[in-house]
Parts: sequence; C-alpha cells; structure tokens
Amino acid sequence: MGDLRTPTAGPRIGLGSKLLLLTIMFVMICEVLIFVPSIANFRNNWLADAHRNASVAAAIIAETPDVPEQLKMRLLSATNTLAITHRDGDRRRLLAMSAPPAMVERHVELGNVSIFQSIVAAFETLAATDGRIIRISAMPYGRSEEVDVILDETALKNAMLAYSVNILGLSLVISVVTAMLVYMSLRWLFVRPVKRLATAMADFADDPEDELRMIVPSRRNDEIGDAERSLADMQQQLADTIAERSRLAELGLAVSKINHDLRNLLASAQLFSDRLVTVRDPTVQRFVPKIVRALDRAVGYTNGVLAYGRAGEAPPSRRLIDVARLATDVGEVLGLDVDPQIEFRVIVEDGMEIDADPDQLYRVLLNLCRNALEALESNSHDAVVRRLAVAAERAGSVVRIVVSDTGPGVPDRVRQTLFQPFQGSGRVGGTGLGLAIAAELVRAHGGSLVLLDTGAGASFEITIPDRPIDFASARRAASA
Repeated sequence: MGDLRTPTAGPRIGLGSKLLLLTIMFVMICEVLIFVPSIANFRNNWLADAHRNASVAAAIIAETPDVPEQLKMRLLSATNTLAITHRDGDRRRLLAMSAPPAMVERHVELGNVSIFQSIVAAFETLAATDGRIIRISAMPYGRSEEVDVILDETALKNAMLAYSVNILGLSLVISVVTAMLVYMSLRWLFVRPVKRLATAMADFADDPEDELRMIVPSRRNDEIGDAERSLADMQQQLADTIAERSRLAELGLAVSKINHDLRNLLASAQLFSDRLVTVRDPTVQRFVPKIVRALDRAVGYTNGVLAYGRAGEAPPSRRLIDVARLATDVGEVLGLDVDPQIEFRVIVEDGMEIDADPDQLYRVLLNLCRNALEALESNSHDAVVRRLAVAAERAGSVVRIVVSDTGPGVPDRVRQTLFQPFQGSGRVGGTGLGLAIAAELVRAHGGSLVLLDTGAGASFEITIPDRPIDFASARRAASA
C-alpha cells in the first residue's frame, strides 16, 4: 500500500498559511474598495472647507471699508489662498490677492459633481505635479453671490497623501487583526480536524491491520464529523477485507501443502478400487462404479479447491445431463437413500435434461444437499419432520432446480452475506465456502443461485439457461 505522505516538488505551503494570506488579501481588497470613495470624499470636504474659510474672509473684506492690505494678506495666508474674487450678478471684483497667480490649470465647481467624477478628480490630484493652480467656485450657504477662490493644489495633494498613508496603516492593522482572528477560528474549526484526518489516513496506510491506527470519530455533528465517521467505517471495512484476504491466502497455502499428499492417498484408493472390479460379488459390482466416480471427483475437487484459492473455477464444459440421475447420485453419496430418519425426494420428470457441466453441477447439488442434511441432523427429536427434496422443471430454454428442506432455515443475520466466503455460514464451525463455491459455479453457467422465502426450512433455487445459439455461425456452417 502506497505512502500517502509522498513529498511533492517545491516548497510546501500549509493550509493555515494559505488561509492567513488569503484572508489578508481579501481584507485589503475590501479596504481598497472603501478607500476609493473615501479619498474622493476627503478631497471634496477639503475643498469645501477651503472655500468656506475663504468665503468668511471674503465677507469680512467685502463688508469692511478700507481694509488694510496687511490684514488682507493675513487672511489669505490663514486660508492658504492666492486670491479671492467676488461676483454679484454680472459684477465681479477682486477682493484680495497675495501675488499675481500663474495660469489656473483647473476649475472646480463645488456641488455639481457625481461620485464617479469625484473619484476621477481625486486620483488626478494625487497624480498632478506640485504647484498646480486651481480655482474653486461655489455660492456661500444662504447667499446669492458667488465666491471664487484661487489656490495652490499642493497642500490638498499633501493632505490626501497623508490621509492615504493613514488609511493604509489602519487597513494593514485591521487586515492583520481580522486575518489572525479568522485564521485562529478556522484553524480550530477546520484546519486541525482536516490535518487529523490526513494524519489518520497516513498512519492507517502504514499498517492497515493495526486497529490502534484507526481513527476514533469525535462527537461533531457537522461535515467534519461525517467525514471522520465515514473514514472510520472505511478503515474498518478495509481492515475486514484485508483480514478476509489474509484468511484466503492462508487457506490457499494450507491447501497447497496438503494437496500433494491428498492426491497420493486418493491415487492409492483408486488402485484398490480397481482391484474390486475383479470381485464377483453383485453388491460389490454395484457399488464399485460409484466408488470410482467418487474418487475421481475427489481428485478433481482437490485441484478445484486450490484453483478457487488462486484465481477461480475453470470454465464449464457443458453436456446434456439427466437431472434425476444426477440428483439420485448426490443422494446416494450422502447416504440419503439408506437413511431411515430423513426422507429424500427427487421430484423431476422422467427424461428431463439440463445443459451444464456435469461435475460442476454435481458439486453445486452436493454442497446444497450436504448443508440441508446438516441442518436436518441438528435436531434429533423424533417428532421433527426431516425431508430433503430436489425438484426441477423446464420453462423454455431455462431449467429451474429447487433444493428444499424442513430444517430450521437460514438465520437473518447471515442472509446479507450468504454467498460470501467465510461469512455465509449459519452453523457453528462452518466456513461458508460451500455456498460461495456453488454460487460461483452457477454464475459461470450464466445462471443464478438465490435463497427463496418459503416459510419453514430453507429453499435454494438454481436457474441455468441453455447455451445461446450463434445463428450467424450456424448459417456460415450450413452455407459452407
């Protein structure tokens, strides 16, 4: 099993670091979106304050006759203006001027600009060269005359730059504080549990058979808790699967060890059975062929069990089989024909045939009948009805065989895993291999093996279709 902690190329940036950087970046983006209109609003307020102060100075100069020039200069210096003009109707006059200003490069009319125009104008101010002269026009509040103020935009630009620096510093502080709070919260709620999940998966991958490496789900009722419980279930299922595969591997190893010796013993038994052929006793002559066939099947079974542990059963070699004769042979091998306590019935029409592999179908019936026999023998009470029946019928190209008994039936706890190796046995000491092998052999014929719900006892239904006919090949053979 591969290592989940395989290093990747390049420096490793943890999820927490990415989260922290992304949080800072998103907060800064939000601050930029806030800064753009705020810097425009700062510029408008600064211009409005400058015009308001200049309007106050203009009112003092306009209402006071013979204002000394020195006082005018002091008023201009206090309001950071170069000149103030006053217009009443069509008449305009210069109220004060510190020095002849340079050419006015931009005219700003307060109160008649949109938010977009304010934003554009704010960034133009930040990008302008120092010393640019602007004129501000507006009507003082509550008055009909207009006051124009001419001033150097450098002071406004410096104020906006200082404001921007303050906003940037405040944004950085807010971003870092917010990011740390979000980071700590998300790290506690998400990053640490996800890291715990990743660590649990890596530890389990190192040794899946160690139960101590399985994750213990927390009591969380959110998606993280669901992931922990799903991981725990997956690890348990994987551990069970590995244990089952290990048992299968051990079974294959054990069978391979005894297979050689068992084949030698069966070969010796075959030699003794060959000698029995020369015995003239009618009873011996009757049973010798059955013994020979049983020994031949036993030799084949040793190879078949070994093949099951390795890869699977051999493909079926189909022949036409007399169903009644095959079922009778199974009953004789199990001793059902001479068992006084168990009634054995073969309910098959005379001459009914099935298209199947004789040895494989024999094994299927033998496994099912042996299981039924063991179930019937589990209760020795004289009043218990002990009956085992093999019934068959044909419907078109499909043959249906039912093996039923009057035993205790199949427990509910094993019905879901009935045809799985080592899990489908409802009997103490059983392996569950018989039903698993039988189901595999029936599926190889294109059929199915199912448990029927018939009430008392257990009934297994075998459905095997005839081989499909390749009409195209048949036509080509006929035309050839």
